[in-house]
This record gives sequence, structure tokens and C-alpha cells, in this order.
Amino acid sequence: MSDDANGTTRVFDGFPDVLTRQNWPITVPMMPHPHVLPDGTTVQDQPAEGWAKTLEVMTDAGYTCIDPTDTWIRIADLSPARQQEFARTVRGAGLQIPAFSTSRRSVMDHEKADENLAYSHRAIDACAAIGIPVVNFGFMRGFTPAQAKALWFWLEPGYSDDFSDDVRAVAVGKIKELARHAQEVGVQIALEMYEDTYLGTADGMVQFVQDVGYDNVGLNPDFGNILRLHREVEPWEEIAAKTFPYTNYWHLKNYYRDEEPSTGSVRTHPAPLEFGTINYRKAIGMALEAGFRGAFCVEHYGGDSISVGATNREYIRRVLPKATHHQPFSSGAGNH
Repeated sequence: MSDDANGTTRVFDGFPDVLTRQNWPITVPMMPHPHVLPDGTTVQDQPAEGWAKTLEVMTDAGYTCIDPTDTWIRIADLSPARQQEFARTVRGAGLQIPAFSTSRRSVMDHEKADENLAYSHRAIDACAAIGIPVVNFGFMRGFTPAQAKALWFWLEPGYSDDFSDDVRAVAVGKIKELARHAQEVGVQIALEMYEDTYLGTADGMVQFVQDVGYDNVGLNPDFGNILRLHREVEPWEEIAAKTFPYTNYWHLKNYYRDEEPSTGSVRTHPAPLEFGTINYRKAIGMALEAGFRGAFCVEHYGGDSISVGATNREYIRRVLPKATHHQPFSSGAGNH
């Protein structure tokens, strides 16, 4: 168990000086596990023994790292004592946490903007308290009613951001506020790609991180979110080339994509990393060449996503170089 000088438990030991296929942090989101338990209670109020039982599922699948996505547990809303209890439980399970992702808590949500901004500040503090180096934010909002009913939610239109200059400036200002807080407590922010948001295109992502202007703020180019859409999409290679120099955390998932030129119809379906349309061997090589040294996160929708993620994890390890020198992250966009 990793304790600091103050006796608090920290859930990440840091990146090794030399990253290898075996020790490169590859995490998995805890989204497959529900927040509300069968008896109607929640993971939030669950005793540590319950957390440990769920974490054992992940270690049995071979994981050494998790991303405690807040669809499973809201670490930002645990008391300091419970945060430490959670950290001890994670370390007791033999796991580490190199990053934490929030889910659908946009600070620009029309109905919950202030609530989500306050939550994001608590998320930063929670990461600092237990030693998680990166918190992942995005501008995606809750599901529309149609999305909530769909087999694949991305096939129904979601909410879109307001791209007027004045409103976008408010969004930049809120992320600057979070960035300043995160910088003060030693936490990085990753901004996640998602369609129809300020982070929905490669150029939009790069411009946004430059406008925020903090070196501790980077990008999460989750271009699987774009590939799956049933419409014309930006080529993943172009997204990769533009965003990888700013990337500090990376959600990876793949999809089969079929396009029928004569009708314009598009069909997509989730796929393991090595089988889908995106060539992740090439993508990972591009990322490393651009300087990416952060944690990978294996995501998958449908089926036994825990096992598919484990397959994806081992695929990543096979295609990684045998040894890569670690470099501390800086987006290079800082002017604060």
C-alpha cells in the first residue's frame, strides 16, 4: 500500500522512468458496474467490502489499473474519510488509478451548469486527496429521451453546444477556472472528444486547449466517439495527427464502420481494438511518436465489456515498444 509522508493512501505510484509493455498503465472504466445495487442501495454508501468484491472482478480479468468512472462511484462526493477508505480498498485489491473520468457532467449544461462546475472542482480535490494525477472532463450532457431508449445511444441525436463566440468564451473561462485549481493542487485535466461539442473536431480540440492556455490541460482524442456516428465523419488519422501532441489521457475503442456510396447509408457496430476500422497499431505508433506517455483506457460497449477490454489491454501491450522513456506532460499551450 502506498502512503505518503502524511500517512494518507495514494492510489497511483507514478509513471516509471522507462515504460515497458508490462508496466505501461492501461486502465479500464468501471462503467460496466452499476451505481444502484440490486437492493436499491448505492455504491456510494456501500461498505468497503462491497467495493472490494467488485474490484476483484477486475483483478480476476487481469487488470492492474482502473478508472473509477462516476457512473459507478462518485469519489468527488465521498467524505475525506471515505475517500481514504476507498483508496485503501483499491490498493488492497492490488490496483492503481492513473486517471478518473467524469461522465456527462458538462459545465455548459443549461440546467446543471453551476452544479456540474462545483462537482468538477470537487473531482479535482478528490484526485489530489488520493493521488490520481489526471481528471477527464467533457462537454457531453445527459442522454436525450430518445438516446435513453436506443440500443446504441449514439444513433440518436444528442444535445449540441452553442458555438457562438460569447458562449464559447464562457466555456473556455470555466475550464480555465478548473485548470487553475487543478494546477494549484498538482492535477492534470484531459478534455474528451465528443461530437457536437466544443471538442467535437480535431481543430476544435486544439483551438480550445490553446485558448485555455494551461500546460496542465491536455486532450483525450477519443475518436471512437466520432467513428461510430451514422454520418460523414472526420478521418481518424487526421484527428490523431492534430491532437496527439496535446494528449495526456486516451480512451480507446473501436467500431466496424461500413459506408454504402450509392445510398449514403452508414452502419457501425462496436468491435475489439484489433478488429475494427481504426488501425490502432498505427494510431498508437503515431501517439508515441508525437510524445504521448500517458495512460491508456480500454473502453467497449456491448457484450462482456470487461472481457473485451481485457483482450484490448493485451493487444495494446503487444503493439507497444519494448521500452519507452517517460516524459512529464506539458501541453505547451500554457500562458498562465
